[in-house]
Amino acid sequence: VQLQASGGGSVQAGGSLRLSCAASGRTVSTYGMGWFRQAPGLEREFVAGIRRSAGSTYYADSVKGRFIISRDNAKNTVFLQMNSLKPEDTAIYYCAATSSYGGTWHPSLYDYWGQGTLVTVSS
Repeated sequence: VQLQASGGGSVQAGGSLRLSCAASGRTVSTYGMGWFRQAPGLEREFVAGIRRSAGSTYYADSVKGRFIISRDNAKNTVFLQMNSLKPEDTAIYYCAATSSYGGTWHPSLYDYWGQGTLVTVSS
């Protein structure tokens, strides 16, 4: 599967952005999908995930209640709605696909990655 992330940009603190991850080659429902982010000098960290088939979601504590991951099977796209953005959310955001059925937090367990999209939140 090929993944194409988009939707990044610059916003002020408290604002919102919606990231998209368009998939081609296979349908997104046959993979667990995740969003990760990486800030300068830091390791890539898990943000949100949606399990394959059932589509249940799970989040990092740092974004719980602010971010929402969703999947549109007809568009073969996964979204990350980001609300109440904070300067510490500034990072390059990546979408990824895994063959795992369970919740998968570690980046090494993901098989496919899209290119990143930059999110910058100013105070």
